[in-house]
Amino acid sequence: MFISIFKTQFLVQRIVALACAVGAATCVPVGTAWAQTDSFPDKTITFVVPFPPGGPTDAMARLLASEVGTVLGQTVVVDNKTGAGGNIGASAVARSAPDGYTIMFGTSGPLAINHSLYSKIDYDPRTSFAPILYVGYLPNVLVVRKDLPVSNVQELIALDKKDPGKLSYASSGNGASSHLAGVLFNGMAGTNLLHVPYRGTGPALADLLGSQVDMTFTDILTALPYIQSDKVKALGVATKNKSQAAPTIPTIAEQGLPAYDVSVFFGVVAPKGVPQARLDKLNAAFSQVLFSPKVQQSLSAQGLEIAQNHSPQYLASFIASELEKWRVVVEQAGAKLD
Repeated sequence: MFISIFKTQFLVQRIVALACAVGAATCVPVGTAWAQTDSFPDKTITFVVPFPPGGPTDAMARLLASEVGTVLGQTVVVDNKTGAGGNIGASAVARSAPDGYTIMFGTSGPLAINHSLYSKIDYDPRTSFAPILYVGYLPNVLVVRKDLPVSNVQELIALDKKDPGKLSYASSGNGASSHLAGVLFNGMAGTNLLHVPYRGTGPALADLLGSQVDMTFTDILTALPYIQSDKVKALGVATKNKSQAAPTIPTIAEQGLPAYDVSVFFGVVAPKGVPQARLDKLNAAFSQVLFSPKVQQSLSAQGLEIAQNHSPQYLASFIASELEKWRVVVEQAGAKLD
């Protein structure tokens, strides 16, 4: 019986050997097959930025792409897919192959605000993407014209209530975060600031400097040179924590509006369905880069408050909370874009 079993095993081995001889390229011993690991990434990764080149989002993405590429030993190329407030790029990523080779540097717009703001949007930030990690946020700041007779948020509120609807705030356009920041402020402070939309941040700031409007909510990176040169007055940072880039500016929250929190957040996402092992590898690479002193120094210089929690679960929960917050604000604003 022992000899019979031995002959059978020998026969099986001969059959396997013959099969390997015929198809050597595809023949792998069973034990070895289990030991093999995913070689990801073994080709270029496309890092989609849903905004034009030259802006702060693009600059941050290019820095991250270069450093993450070094960690992974593979090229990470930035691809600017612009339009519709970031929706075109986000939609393209949502529809791309779920293999980890196309990822996106998303922001508050395409990952939260736009879902309520746009009437036609073909993806859902909660279900169309697999979160990789939360990168951080860029604080907004409330700045007023230099000659406005207020020095803090409570004085601004009091001035508005003396003559409701007289004070105006500029935004970079209907539905922009600078617009919705004012809507949120009005709702929490009981003010009636008049919204004046512009075509971009540049024209809005130009009219603020020319005293054509009274104030604006803009990101700290854009505002800081004007604050430091005393061309505008900063009344408060729009996040719950002070900005590391401007630690002497108080927050709006500590001036009587404790729930006020407006910023532009940044997160890395992939299409839904990417294998978990690949998502984990991307998360590890981005986390390593974000803890690098060189990268932290560069991003902090751009005003970014770098996240301490880099788990994909944190990004998913943060997106969910931002979606709900901005849904309410968009409804209050009555804003809707095609």
